[in-house]
Amino acid sequence: MEPALIGTRLASAAIGPLLRKLLAGDGPGAGLTGADRPVRLASLLSFRGEKRTLTEKDVRKLAATLVARTCEGPGGPPFPPDETEAVTDALAAHLLALGDLDMDDVQAVHLGPRALARRLRAAAPAPDGLAADSVLYLDTATEWACHHILEFFTRRSSFVARTLVEQTRGQAALARKVDALAAAHPGPLAEDAAFERRYLAHLARKHGHLTIHGIDLRDTREEWPLDVAYLSLEATVDARDPDRAPREQASVRADLAPAAHERILLRGQAGSGKTTLVQWLTLAACATPPAEGMGYLHGRVPFVLPLRTLTRHGERLPDAERFLSAADCPLTPPDGWADRVLSAGRGLVLVDGIDEIPEAERGRARDWLRGLLSAYEGGNRWLVTSRPTAVRDDWLARDGFTELTLSPMTPAEVATFVRRWHRAAGPAAAPYEQRLLDSLRTTEHVAQLATNPLMCGLVCALHHERRGYLPRGRGSLYEAALSMLLVRRDRERGMGAPYGVDLDEAPQIQLVQRLAYWMTLNDRFQMARGHAESLVAEALPAMGLTDHAPDQVFAHLLHRSGLLREPTADTVDFVHRTFQDYLAAKALVDHWDIGVLVRNATDDRWEDVLRMAVGHARPREAAEILSELLKAADTAADRPSRLRLVLLAATALGHATEVAPEVRAEILRRTGEVIPPRDPDEARELAGAGRMVLELLPGPEGLDERTAHLVVVAATHVLSDAAVPFLARYADHPSLGVRAQLVWAWQRYDARAYADGVVARLDPTELRLQVLDDERADELLRLGLAPELLDLSASVSADRAAAVLARCDPRELRLLDHPPGGELAPLGPLGSLEYLALPTDAVWRTTDLPEGVPLRRLNFLSLPEDGLAGLARYPLLGELPYLPEPTPAVWRDLRALPQIERMTFSAEALADCPEDVVLPRVSFLVCYGGGRRRRDHSLDDVVRVFPGLQLLYLSGGTFDVSRAGDLAALRVVRTSSVVLTGTEGLPSRVRVSA
Repeated sequence: MEPALIGTRLASAAIGPLLRKLLAGDGPGAGLTGADRPVRLASLLSFRGEKRTLTEKDVRKLAATLVARTCEGPGGPPFPPDETEAVTDALAAHLLALGDLDMDDVQAVHLGPRALARRLRAAAPAPDGLAADSVLYLDTATEWACHHILEFFTRRSSFVARTLVEQTRGQAALARKVDALAAAHPGPLAEDAAFERRYLAHLARKHGHLTIHGIDLRDTREEWPLDVAYLSLEATVDARDPDRAPREQASVRADLAPAAHERILLRGQAGSGKTTLVQWLTLAACATPPAEGMGYLHGRVPFVLPLRTLTRHGERLPDAERFLSAADCPLTPPDGWADRVLSAGRGLVLVDGIDEIPEAERGRARDWLRGLLSAYEGGNRWLVTSRPTAVRDDWLARDGFTELTLSPMTPAEVATFVRRWHRAAGPAAAPYEQRLLDSLRTTEHVAQLATNPLMCGLVCALHHERRGYLPRGRGSLYEAALSMLLVRRDRERGMGAPYGVDLDEAPQIQLVQRLAYWMTLNDRFQMARGHAESLVAEALPAMGLTDHAPDQVFAHLLHRSGLLREPTADTVDFVHRTFQDYLAAKALVDHWDIGVLVRNATDDRWEDVLRMAVGHARPREAAEILSELLKAADTAADRPSRLRLVLLAATALGHATEVAPEVRAEILRRTGEVIPPRDPDEARELAGAGRMVLELLPGPEGLDERTAHLVVVAATHVLSDAAVPFLARYADHPSLGVRAQLVWAWQRYDARAYADGVVARLDPTELRLQVLDDERADELLRLGLAPELLDLSASVSADRAAAVLARCDPRELRLLDHPPGGELAPLGPLGSLEYLALPTDAVWRTTDLPEGVPLRRLNFLSLPEDGLAGLARYPLLGELPYLPEPTPAVWRDLRALPQIERMTFSAEALADCPEDVVLPRVSFLVCYGGGRRRRDHSLDDVVRVFPGLQLLYLSGGTFDVSRAGDLAALRVVRTSSVVLTGTEGLPSRVRVSA
């Protein structure tokens, strides 16, 4: 007989009750009472112990019955008939051996029937002289009997409890062993955590201070703690799409932009604060607890990658494992650490200075960046910085980067900077603070200089050092700054000659010029220290300074000039690139390398050098440089290059002290040929030519809507009060784009003059008014304006904010940064509110929102402290913003909001939605793929949670849409970064489009 047939007969329902007689009755609990002994196998048998219900003779009868049952039916017997008694005795011995096994029921079940049968055969006497068929039958019958016995064990109520106890004990013992093993042999996870603590502490020390140039006056310090000194700047989303709604072109706080945008290309002029922003983001990611508003960086690991450092010797750009060593971090991470961080989506990758590598190498840098993006797709944050014209508009567009541009400092930000500077400079600087603030409001050339943190610092230092007087013009400002840094500072502080060198101003300038000249000619912003020392040594004999030791002269320049620094032990660079450009320009004019200047004029890294060279040049030299630029424009191969060269000549003209009238007239004529601008980039470039552009830009008459908007963009980027009367000519223009640009520019000019000349005349229809400080709030109240669409900044004091809101009662309100006064109290009197945007890091409750308003949209990033259920009192509220990681409590709160029809989630968040949550009223869903788990996503959770869905918008990742047909009528829209699978066989009512 086949073993399968034997098993079938032993597995029948009739055999079970026979084998069950072997077992004693069930008992409650897990057997933990008394001495806390396990439930031993012997105690579960009916033929053992004091209360036996079966004897050994009974067990033999049961075995005989089992043998007889398996021999019944068709087919031959499974073993020779004359061995029936011997087989029965052997089977009974196997069953009786259960009482001899030293184990409990849980252990027996863990063994399984086959292993338990082997134990029984080993514990029972070996049968003698049985035929092979009899031995095979005996083995099969024993194993099938064990199947039934173990089944009985698992049905006992005490077995389940006992199993849980054993699992708990086993897991605890395993955890202890794993902990001991990890302590004795630290693995990757323990090593990673320990290293990250050291690494973040190192970054906090390295980037935790901000150098404010010019602040090293008597009894002051050069560096501030960054968390005290940092001045948050605004950035604007580049509005390069002419179809983009003007109301969406608002400014954002630069340090909060990565919370909303995973990939950012940040443009900014020299000194605008790009590198300082990189420092601030790094420090915020290292801080515990995070700085106010920066909680979105908590748990992220920063990688600071200054490109000028990574490529200073022409090295290949690093892969993730070489990030730290390439950026001169002295710490050695565990093998594979950076890869694990980025693969988990925890990285904050800060690539600083695309413009600081040669133009020929930027394509290679982009390929390197794309390789990293491809390898580490989800969750990481990426920030790349550059000067505005270093790379074209769409340079990283197909890689999903959002382009932002750092805005020039507003008058309010300049005033804040000036106050902080004077506070840090000490009591001696206090008398000059208000005088400088007054100069910034009333003196145009001073206000034109103080447009970024670097220039603000220099203006403050020079104003203080010159007892309240400032040089006129940018060139004079730098000249005065160099004099202060190189000579007067140490002399007036009584420093003497700490390095044994006492040099006048002129030779020091010659020496640092030499270094700047070499770096600029060789497209470098760092050089080897040994090379710098050799350049200084070579120059000393020609300067008649043979009595000075070269190493002492270099040490003096490095440590006392205030212009040079050592980013690493073997490299040297300038404290800011602007100083290098200024000194290189002077050296180029001294050498009269006009051909070098013109040949490099189309390289964005040479723009400031060329402008400053015109400023250094004498009148005839300046005229020659400008004329050569115009000739180069005539031979340029394309319009962008011609435009760039003509505008470069126009902007350089403003630096010249004197230029021949015919050259000036020709430049103005040629500039007029490229007006009006054709796109926003041209408009901003035109503005770089200064106030003279205002004389060339046309008025609104006869211009189409798009051209009028571009003209206004150009004019609003001219930082001169002369722009106000020009912009007033456009105040009556009907275009929303023109009016929105005019509102945006209010922050850049005198509050009252601009309010009277421009703001008061604007048609308020669908126009969002921005009130960014108390001055603008006062003007709004003075003019009696009541905009329906309002942006209110945190810089507006609480009482004025309340007055503005009471006056306006806006239909749409966006609170920028922190709520006025730190709370949402001013919202109480509102009655018409339909749309409200709360600050990124607001701490709020639904009870803070106004009662009885027709609220339709609510935008927030931080969840209310009292949950979302309180929003049920707004029956018109049909849409909620992106909820990144909703908890089960948040999901259940959503059930209390049946009015919500539009929502946004990540695919991973949907996968974590509790089974009992269904939102049938939602008809429009935005679903983001990607994420840290880096897996494909199905629509199972979408179908389960949103059965009434009609429009599904997918962004990022791979989605299986095979279940889309389970929805009644669905349109699926996807971005170009989405991959769809399972589209075969979808019903016609499911429409898929890009």
